[in-house]
Amino acid sequence: MYQNKLFGMRLRELRKKAGEKQKDLAALLGVSVNQIGEMENGRGASTYAKLALICEHYNISADYLLCLTDSPERLHPEPAEEAGQF
Repeated sequence: MYQNKLFGMRLRELRKKAGEKQKDLAALLGVSVNQIGEMENGRGASTYAKLALICEHYNISADYLLCLTDSPERLHPEPAEEAGQF
């Protein structure tokens, strides 16, 4: 079930794991740093377009950010993980 607070926690975790600052993500999404803070604190939401950008940027499934799964599956597997390649 979707929850703004959990979305925000997962977004913050992904951003920090990537070694990015809020201003980096804000620049990517074309929003203010304050808006990133609001999303990460569960007080703001994202548009579908921005959700898609976040998923592409961090190479994760939207299902993870939308709390439909606890697994941040990658959108695009690493080349070695593709069928028949090692």
